Amino acid sequence: MSPERLRGARDVRALIGMTSPAAKAMVAFYAAACALLAVASRDGVSAFWPICVALVVCVLGAVALIRVPGDPVPLRYSIALAATGPIACGLVLGVLPVPISSPLQIWPLGAITAIYAFMGVRGRTDFAWLGMLATIATCVVWATLTGQGPAYGLAMSIINVAPLLMSTLFAFTIRPAARNIFALREQTTRRAAAEAADSAILEERDRQLRRLDELARPILERIAAGEPLDEQDRLACRLLEAHLRDGVRAPILVDPAVVAAARATRARGIEVVLLDDGGMDAVQPTVRRRFLDSVADALNGSEGGKVTVRVLPPGRAVMATVLCSSPRGDHRTEFGPDGHAVTHSDRPDQDHRAAVQQEGDRTEGDRAASRA
Repeated sequence: MSPERLRGARDVRALIGMTSPAAKAMVAFYAAACALLAVASRDGVSAFWPICVALVVCVLGAVALIRVPGDPVPLRYSIALAATGPIACGLVLGVLPVPISSPLQIWPLGAITAIYAFMGVRGRTDFAWLGMLATIATCVVWATLTGQGPAYGLAMSIINVAPLLMSTLFAFTIRPAARNIFALREQTTRRAAAEAADSAILEERDRQLRRLDELARPILERIAAGEPLDEQDRLACRLLEAHLRDGVRAPILVDPAVVAAARATRARGIEVVLLDDGGMDAVQPTVRRRFLDSVADALNGSEGGKVTVRVLPPGRAVMATVLCSSPRGDHRTEFGPDGHAVTHSDRPDQDHRAAVQQEGDRTEGDRAASRA
């Protein structure tokens, strides 16, 4: 699992529903409630625009809680969220009458407490407490400067410590459980992936066994029965051996058109070698189809000697080559990443010759082992 997907899988927001439509509706309700309190408690304020700014700060903080990814909340967002309390309270308290005309006028304290409570759940309990202490200090400074005494500022704000303390205890309970849940989920995902891989391997093995049974069983039964084999039967055995070898060594070239062309070419006495070094594993289907059709045409048009089709390793400027060796000489065609023929040459390069020679040695070794 990639680091990005791992971080997304461990995001506690999904576990407690903070990414659900209900959470978005709750934030909308929160914003509406703050706006209603701000408008309803504007009596006696010296200016209304600081209250509007404080409202925007609180709403943005609530939105950030459910929208910012990561667990815990990234540091820069944590600092911004911790600062929402003293900023919002400072803006509102600075324009309130002294004494305040209604308890609703200190609505930012309750709004900010909700943000700090969820910060603890999202792994930033330390920043939540720093923000709460800064908010209390702001209230104490305001009360002192307005002649109401620091005790008044402390009394009006200290009550919000209780909800934050409860959320802190809840965070210390839910987050270890969340880690266990995430660990179990990852184990389940890995187990499911392993089971799927094993199932795919078994299915591929069964498919290959069915294919081998369909292709090889008739001739093997005749050999096992001791029936004499004529020249046509021997040719069929050689063609079958080459076809099975192609399926192992060049699976990307096992296409109905290429298989039929290779069989017909080999039946004419022309040697066909198919090599696959993985350069076409990630190409588009249209590119693959274009190249395979070109290979089938090259095989059908061969006149004698040997035809070698090689898909080069990934990262090469040339995707594949087709080498036709005949008594009249060698002719090599190169194919670009788009599947089109890009160059033609009458002399194959040394890399191609080495690969062909290596494949020829392996083929002869396999044949010698089978005869032994």
